[in-house]
Amino acid sequence: KLPPPPNILEVRGEVFISKQSFEKLNAKQIKNSDKVFANPRNAAAGTLRQLDSKIVSKRNLSLYLYGWGQISADWQMPSSYFKVMEAFASWGLPLNPDSKVVEGLDGVLDYYQFLSKKRLNLPYEIDGIVYKLNDIALQDSLGFTAKSPRWAIARKFPAEEVWTDLLDIEVQVGRTGAITPVARLKPVLVGGVMVANATLHNMDEIIRKDVRIGDKVIVRRAGDVIPEVVGAVLNLRPENTKLFVMPKTCPECNSQIIKEQDKAAYRCTGGLYCPAQRKRALQHFVSRKALDIVSLGKKLIVQLVDENLVNHPDDLFKLTVEQLIKLERIAEKSAEKVYQAIQSSKRTTFARFIYSLGIPEVGEVTANNLANHFQTLENLTNADKKLLIKIDDVGDIVAQHIKNFFKQPHNRQVIESMLEQGLEWQIPEEKKVDVNSTFNNKLVVLTGILQSISRGDAKIKLAELGAKITSSISAKTDYLIAGEKAGSKKSKAEQLGVTILTEAKWLKMMEKD
Repeated sequence: KLPPPPNILEVRGEVFISKQSFEKLNAKQIKNSDKVFANPRNAAAGTLRQLDSKIVSKRNLSLYLYGWGQISADWQMPSSYFKVMEAFASWGLPLNPDSKVVEGLDGVLDYYQFLSKKRLNLPYEIDGIVYKLNDIALQDSLGFTAKSPRWAIARKFPAEEVWTDLLDIEVQVGRTGAITPVARLKPVLVGGVMVANATLHNMDEIIRKDVRIGDKVIVRRAGDVIPEVVGAVLNLRPENTKLFVMPKTCPECNSQIIKEQDKAAYRCTGGLYCPAQRKRALQHFVSRKALDIVSLGKKLIVQLVDENLVNHPDDLFKLTVEQLIKLERIAEKSAEKVYQAIQSSKRTTFARFIYSLGIPEVGEVTANNLANHFQTLENLTNADKKLLIKIDDVGDIVAQHIKNFFKQPHNRQVIESMLEQGLEWQIPEEKKVDVNSTFNNKLVVLTGILQSISRGDAKIKLAELGAKITSSISAKTDYLIAGEKAGSKKSKAEQLGVTILTEAKWLKMMEKD
């Protein structure tokens, strides 16, 4: 006989929606002219995010328990995981009826085959199995990694694959400007979901898979979620197929599309102008290390863009208090505060301005080095690649990003408009490097979490002492400054014999300099 439940019991599990309930939910959505859910997983997740409990109660969600959190000491914990699950079941808590204890590798393999055969007939969708060690003492001994327990492992089922026609290939622009080819398909049912679009990842993948417009292609849902094209059915290839060619200009803003050096990625260069990158570009522009407009949070930026009040960073400087008051949850006092913060940000530094532009690979240290060297915007925009590469922390790839950014007329127009609105800075004072500093001309890498200073500020301080900051460890690295939770870089530094400095030791050395 199993003991009664403890006074305190925290149980954990997975919420899902059955296939039948999912079909009823989508039928109701269609009847009410609402958007249908793409798959049961999205439907369950979206329901849990609902703030109205009445809506949640009508969607017939289900729950299976798989674990526990706090259990009070008045209950004697069994020695095995499965016995705890049996106790849960005896208290009327919902468990998966197909859970089973097996022994050895043969037992694990047999259970996988059993469930993979039963999978299509289950009343809910699954994409794999989780194997758990049954002995709780051994679970405790193995413990956890940063992300998951060492005593549990997932094994996925192969994704269902179907054939359909590839009607066209178009490109989508991500919020960072990354260009992703997307297959437009003849709609087909894959794993219970109608699929009309699927990712092709990048140009290298299209070439590797030899996929052409007009092909008969194999489609699956990666992880039973994201539709992707696996490849072409070559023996059914028509004669009139067309090779896909990456467009030269962005479909959103008509800026130049460039291939990133040494990467498979293509990118739109209209960072300040491109609609697809708008919200991210604005959030970066107002961030603490850029123009530091503290009153402009992410939610307010989303509102400004959605209300078509701000399309590019220069539009921020054109905002009025009257326009801000009309926004949701913005009172007159708040509107005035935002307005004043924007006006105050017009007085900045050249380094902050360069960083605020969001040029790929140009962080705080690089922006600071560019500002100190070129002194003026005109000098920077007119600099050729050879001149850019001479700057510390600027290599071939970063130099090309800078040239591509300033080459776009759209970006230059936005910058000119910002200057017309009163954005200004003083010419940076040329900082003399202390040639006697311990860190002068030394290659330095930072890793882990620093307690007394931000990583960005630490880089700037080191750069002022003549250090050359890099992101990767090599035999040429002079110092690794390791904060808390330093990971693989610290291990590699130890292997290569690189001098490792704790934060405290580094700060003492800085004091001497």
